[in-house]
Amino acid sequence: MHTSLSDFDMPDEEQVHLAAESFRLLADPTRIKVLWALLQGESSVACLAELAGAAPTAVSQHLAKLRLAGLVKGRREGTFVYYSAANDHVRGLLKQALFHADHVDRGTSEDPAPTG
Repeated sequence: MHTSLSDFDMPDEEQVHLAAESFRLLADPTRIKVLWALLQGESSVACLAELAGAAPTAVSQHLAKLRLAGLVKGRREGTFVYYSAANDHVRGLLKQALFHADHVDRGTSEDPAPTG
């Protein structure tokens, strides 16, 4: 059936693997809180830990994984590192996930998705 569709397109294996890895990394409430906070602006580990309600060591480990996945970036200033979301794609991905969660929870999944 799909062969009869002229605009049918599948992502390549590398794209699928990288997307799955991004979703796997986002499958943690603390990471979602940390990322959401970083979408508001750059922040330190201590501040993110307070906002996420987690220990600074745990937040630091989460940030290391998110940084390796390209979802956050760090900026060193003396002995401190300030983190921020890597780009606007992260914002879109997280907004879509939260929008979906909100609408599935409320049973209104037919509403249009948010833009940007």
